[in-house]
Amino acid sequence: MRTTLTIDDQLMESLKQTAQQCGLPLKQVVNEALRLGLHELRQPKAKPYRLPSVHMGGLRSKVDLDKALLLASGLEDEGLVNKLEMRK
Repeated sequence: MRTTLTIDDQLMESLKQTAQQCGLPLKQVVNEALRLGLHELRQPKAKPYRLPSVHMGGLRSKVDLDKALLLASGLEDEGLVNKLEMRK
């Protein structure tokens, strides 16, 4: 389709340079630039996901974080023992 557009002088110069560097017709470079620009307008860049930090209190003095797996295992065992005792 033929149409008339007013393109800024600097933008037109940039389009011409790109066409010359790529060895493509100006028409093809303009169409590709418009196509890419429309794609960006339809799908704007996603905003980075931000998760606010929350203070969860200080460390418990009795908890050794270096032995977290051992602690978790012990707590799990206690829970199982409690369940079994409730069934009696």
